[in-house]
Amino acid sequence: MDAMMPVGGTVVLLRDRQDGGVETLLVRRPDHGSFAGGWVFPGGVVEDADVIAVLADAGEQAVAAHAAIRECEEEVGIRPADLVALSCWVPPLEAPKRVRTWFFLAAAPDTEPVLAPDEVIDARWLTPDEALGLHAAGELRLFPPTWVTLQSLAQAESVSDALAAASVPELYATHIVAGGVFVWGGDVEHPEGGGGRHRLETAALPWNYLRS
Repeated sequence: MDAMMPVGGTVVLLRDRQDGGVETLLVRRPDHGSFAGGWVFPGGVVEDADVIAVLADAGEQAVAAHAAIRECEEEVGIRPADLVALSCWVPPLEAPKRVRTWFFLAAAPDTEPVLAPDEVIDARWLTPDEALGLHAAGELRLFPPTWVTLQSLAQAESVSDALAAASVPELYATHIVAGGVFVWGGDVEHPEGGGGRHRLETAALPWNYLRS
Protein backbone atom coordinates (compact mmCIF):
# COMPACT_ATOMS: atom_id res chain seq x y z
CA MET A 1 0.00 0.00 0.00
CA ASP A 2 1.03 3.63 -0.54
CA ALA A 3 2.54 4.75 2.75
CA MET A 4 1.93 8.39 1.82
CA MET A 5 -1.86 8.16 1.97
CA PRO A 6 -4.04 6.20 4.43
CA VAL A 7 -6.47 3.67 2.96
CA GLY A 8 -10.07 3.06 3.98
CA GLY A 9 -12.95 0.74 3.22
CA THR A 10 -16.69 1.45 2.98
CA VAL A 11 -19.62 -0.96 2.68
CA VAL A 12 -22.69 -0.11 0.63
CA LEU A 13 -25.23 -2.47 2.20
CA LEU A 14 -28.11 -3.31 -0.12
CA ARG A 15 -31.46 -5.01 0.34
CA ASP A 16 -34.38 -5.59 -2.03
CA ARG A 17 -37.61 -3.65 -1.73
CA GLN A 18 -40.86 -5.56 -2.03
CA ASP A 19 -42.06 -3.20 -4.76
CA GLY A 20 -38.81 -3.45 -6.74
CA GLY A 21 -35.51 -1.66 -6.61
CA VAL A 22 -33.04 -1.56 -3.75
CA GLU A 23 -32.50 0.20 -0.45
CA THR A 24 -29.16 1.05 1.11
CA LEU A 25 -28.19 1.81 4.69
CA LEU A 26 -26.99 5.37 5.30
CA VAL A 27 -25.63 6.44 8.67
CA ARG A 28 -25.31 9.94 10.07
CA ARG A 29 -22.01 11.02 11.56
CA PRO A 30 -21.82 13.21 14.68
CA ASP A 31 -21.48 16.96 14.19
CA HIS A 32 -17.73 16.80 14.67
CA GLY A 33 -14.84 14.83 13.20
CA SER A 34 -14.70 13.38 9.70
CA PHE A 35 -17.80 13.97 7.54
CA ALA A 36 -19.37 15.96 10.39
CA GLY A 37 -23.17 15.81 10.23
CA GLY A 38 -23.08 13.95 6.94
CA TRP A 39 -24.92 10.82 5.84
CA VAL A 40 -22.47 8.20 4.60
CA PHE A 41 -22.10 4.45 4.18
CA PRO A 42 -20.53 2.54 7.10
CA GLY A 43 -16.75 2.35 6.94
CA GLY A 44 -13.44 3.66 8.14
CA VAL A 45 -9.67 3.67 7.87
CA VAL A 46 -7.47 0.58 7.67
CA GLU A 47 -5.86 -0.37 11.00
CA ASP A 48 -2.84 -2.54 11.72
CA ALA A 49 -5.12 -5.46 12.59
CA ASP A 50 -6.60 -5.37 9.08
CA VAL A 51 -3.15 -5.65 7.50
CA ILE A 52 -2.24 -8.55 9.79
CA ALA A 53 -5.52 -10.37 9.14
CA VAL A 54 -5.02 -10.81 5.38
CA LEU A 55 -2.28 -12.51 3.42
CA ALA A 56 0.91 -10.49 3.13
CA ASP A 57 0.65 -10.30 -0.66
CA ALA A 58 -3.14 -9.86 -0.82
CA GLY A 59 -2.91 -6.22 -1.80
CA GLU A 60 -4.60 -2.97 -0.86
CA GLN A 61 -8.10 -3.93 -2.00
CA ALA A 62 -8.20 -7.02 0.21
CA VAL A 63 -6.97 -5.05 3.24
CA ALA A 64 -9.56 -2.34 2.58
CA ALA A 65 -12.29 -4.99 2.34
CA HIS A 66 -11.31 -6.39 5.73
CA ALA A 67 -11.40 -2.90 7.22
CA ALA A 68 -14.81 -2.25 5.64
CA ILE A 69 -16.27 -5.43 7.18
CA ARG A 70 -14.79 -4.66 10.59
CA GLU A 71 -15.94 -1.04 10.59
CA CYS A 72 -19.46 -1.96 9.45
CA GLU A 73 -19.79 -4.46 12.28
CA GLU A 74 -18.41 -1.98 14.82
CA GLU A 75 -20.61 0.92 13.66
CA VAL A 76 -23.97 -0.73 12.98
CA GLY A 77 -23.66 -4.30 14.29
CA ILE A 78 -23.93 -5.84 10.83
CA ARG A 79 -21.23 -8.13 9.45
CA PRO A 80 -21.41 -8.23 5.65
CA ALA A 81 -20.01 -11.03 3.52
CA ASP A 82 -19.08 -11.58 -0.12
CA LEU A 83 -18.08 -7.98 -0.78
CA VAL A 84 -17.92 -6.81 -4.40
CA ALA A 85 -15.53 -3.95 -5.16
CA LEU A 86 -17.35 -1.03 -6.77
CA SER A 87 -14.96 1.93 -6.82
CA CYS A 88 -11.88 3.57 -5.36
CA TRP A 89 -11.97 7.26 -4.40
CA VAL A 90 -8.89 9.47 -4.17
CA PRO A 91 -9.65 12.78 -2.42
CA PRO A 92 -8.69 16.14 -3.93
CA LEU A 93 -5.56 17.92 -2.75
CA GLU A 94 -7.77 20.42 -0.90
CA ALA A 95 -9.26 17.77 1.40
CA PRO A 96 -8.31 18.35 5.07
CA LYS A 97 -7.77 14.62 5.53
CA ARG A 98 -6.89 12.49 2.52
CA VAL A 99 -7.84 8.79 2.68
CA ARG A 100 -7.96 6.67 -0.46
CA THR A 101 -11.21 4.77 0.08
CA TRP A 102 -12.52 1.60 -1.53
CA PHE A 103 -16.29 1.22 -1.83
CA PHE A 104 -17.73 -2.31 -1.72
CA LEU A 105 -21.25 -3.56 -2.38
CA ALA A 106 -22.75 -6.29 -0.20
CA ALA A 107 -26.15 -7.88 0.24
CA ALA A 108 -27.35 -6.98 3.74
CA PRO A 109 -27.94 -9.92 6.09
CA ASP A 110 -31.29 -10.04 7.87
CA THR A 111 -30.00 -8.10 10.87
CA GLU A 112 -31.30 -4.89 12.39
CA PRO A 113 -28.69 -2.16 12.85
CA VAL A 114 -27.29 -1.59 16.34
CA LEU A 115 -25.62 1.81 16.33
CA ALA A 116 -22.30 2.67 17.98
CA PRO A 117 -23.26 5.92 19.75
CA ASP A 118 -19.84 7.53 19.50
CA GLU A 119 -19.67 7.06 15.72
CA VAL A 120 -23.26 6.96 14.43
CA ILE A 121 -26.16 9.10 15.65
CA ASP A 122 -28.82 7.86 13.22
CA ALA A 123 -29.32 5.34 10.42
CA ARG A 124 -31.92 4.98 7.68
CA TRP A 125 -32.71 2.50 4.95
CA LEU A 126 -33.44 4.55 1.83
CA THR A 127 -33.70 3.97 -1.88
CA PRO A 128 -31.09 5.88 -3.89
CA ASP A 129 -33.84 8.13 -5.28
CA GLU A 130 -35.19 8.86 -1.79
CA ALA A 131 -31.74 9.80 -0.51
CA LEU A 132 -30.96 11.97 -3.54
CA GLY A 133 -34.36 13.66 -3.26
CA LEU A 134 -33.84 14.47 0.43
CA HIS A 135 -30.42 15.87 -0.41
CA ALA A 136 -31.86 18.01 -3.20
CA ALA A 137 -34.39 19.40 -0.71
CA GLY A 138 -31.62 20.28 1.75
CA GLU A 139 -32.78 17.69 4.28
CA LEU A 140 -29.87 15.24 4.03
CA ARG A 141 -26.18 16.17 3.86
CA LEU A 142 -24.24 14.05 1.38
CA PHE A 143 -20.66 14.14 0.14
CA PRO A 144 -19.74 13.63 -3.53
CA PRO A 145 -18.59 9.97 -3.30
CA THR A 146 -21.85 9.01 -1.54
CA TRP A 147 -23.95 11.08 -3.96
CA VAL A 148 -22.35 9.60 -7.07
CA THR A 149 -22.63 6.06 -5.68
CA LEU A 150 -26.32 6.54 -4.95
CA GLN A 151 -26.84 7.93 -8.44
CA SER A 152 -25.15 4.87 -9.95
CA LEU A 153 -27.48 2.55 -8.01
CA ALA A 154 -30.71 4.38 -8.80
CA GLN A 155 -31.58 2.15 -11.75
CA ALA A 156 -30.79 -1.17 -10.06
CA GLU A 157 -33.87 -3.40 -10.08
CA SER A 158 -32.54 -5.77 -7.42
CA VAL A 159 -29.53 -6.47 -5.24
CA SER A 160 -28.41 -9.24 -7.57
CA ASP A 161 -28.56 -6.82 -10.52
CA ALA A 162 -26.47 -4.25 -8.65
CA LEU A 163 -23.85 -6.82 -7.68
CA ALA A 164 -23.68 -8.24 -11.21
CA ALA A 165 -23.21 -4.77 -12.71
CA ALA A 166 -20.12 -4.12 -10.57
CA SER A 167 -17.43 -5.71 -12.69
CA VAL A 168 -14.20 -3.68 -12.69
CA PRO A 169 -13.83 -1.16 -9.82
CA GLU A 170 -13.74 2.40 -11.14
CA LEU A 171 -11.11 4.87 -10.00
CA TYR A 172 -12.31 8.35 -9.07
CA ALA A 173 -9.21 10.56 -8.72
CA THR A 174 -10.94 13.74 -7.62
CA HIS A 175 -9.94 17.22 -8.80
CA ILE A 176 -11.83 20.42 -7.94
CA VAL A 177 -12.23 23.28 -10.41
CA ALA A 178 -13.84 26.69 -10.02
CA GLY A 179 -17.49 26.88 -9.06
CA GLY A 180 -17.64 23.87 -6.74
CA VAL A 181 -17.19 21.39 -9.59
CA PHE A 182 -15.68 17.97 -8.88
CA VAL A 183 -14.11 16.35 -11.95
CA TRP A 184 -12.80 12.85 -12.61
CA GLY A 185 -10.92 10.98 -15.32
CA GLY A 186 -12.24 11.67 -18.82
CA ASP A 187 -13.28 15.24 -18.08
CA VAL A 188 -11.73 17.95 -20.21
CA GLU A 189 -10.62 19.84 -17.08
CA HIS A 190 -9.10 16.87 -15.25
CA PRO A 191 -5.28 16.86 -14.93
CA GLU A 192 -5.16 13.44 -16.59
CA GLY A 193 -6.87 14.92 -19.64
CA GLY A 194 -9.95 13.93 -21.57
CA GLY A 195 -12.29 15.31 -24.14
CA GLY A 196 -15.66 14.87 -22.47
CA ARG A 197 -17.46 15.53 -19.24
CA HIS A 198 -17.19 13.54 -16.03
CA ARG A 199 -18.13 15.91 -13.25
CA LEU A 200 -20.44 16.78 -10.39
CA GLU A 201 -21.64 20.37 -10.13
CA THR A 202 -22.27 21.21 -6.46
CA ALA A 203 -22.62 25.00 -6.33
CA ALA A 204 -26.40 24.78 -5.85
CA LEU A 205 -29.05 22.19 -5.08
CA PRO A 206 -29.91 19.91 -6.72
CA TRP A 207 -26.43 18.78 -7.70
CA ASN A 208 -25.89 17.94 -11.35
CA TYR A 209 -23.87 14.93 -12.59
CA LEU A 210 -22.56 15.01 -16.14
CA ARG A 211 -20.81 12.17 -17.92
CA SER A 212 -20.13 11.81 -21.62
